Amino acid sequence: MGLRVAELRLVNCGAESYVVEGYPSVVLRDDRNDPVEVSVQHGAAGITTGAPNVDAAPESVTLAPGQSASVAMVWRNLVTDFTAPAVTARIVEVEPRAGAPKLWLRLSGPVDLGNTGKLGLGPWTAVAR
Repeated sequence: MGLRVAELRLVNCGAESYVVEGYPSVVLRDDRNDPVEVSVQHGAAGITTGAPNVDAAPESVTLAPGQSASVAMVWRNLVTDFTAPAVTARIVEVEPRAGAPKLWLRLSGPVDLGNTGKLGLGPWTAVAR
């Protein structure tokens, strides 16, 4: 079925509390660092069902120094149109909260969307210690 799920984790390495809430801003980039065309949506609708980390209600998460929060991403590697090129991204650009510095994460494995054009994104969730 080509269903993929990945987690991004943010660790507060600072000396003060850091608050994240709702959803980060996410841009996928290809091997040339160019943005790829993809619809980033909140939740897993239209991709899969029963993805609690992706379909959770957004809430504010306060991270003390050393604590972390995560975001789940879900997509399908599915080709439905053989005339359209498959999309692959090896870089995820994340803005944890509005106005925060953007982080570029180079992945060891790709976000291989096929030609579905959809990426489901969950809200920030506190990571239990």
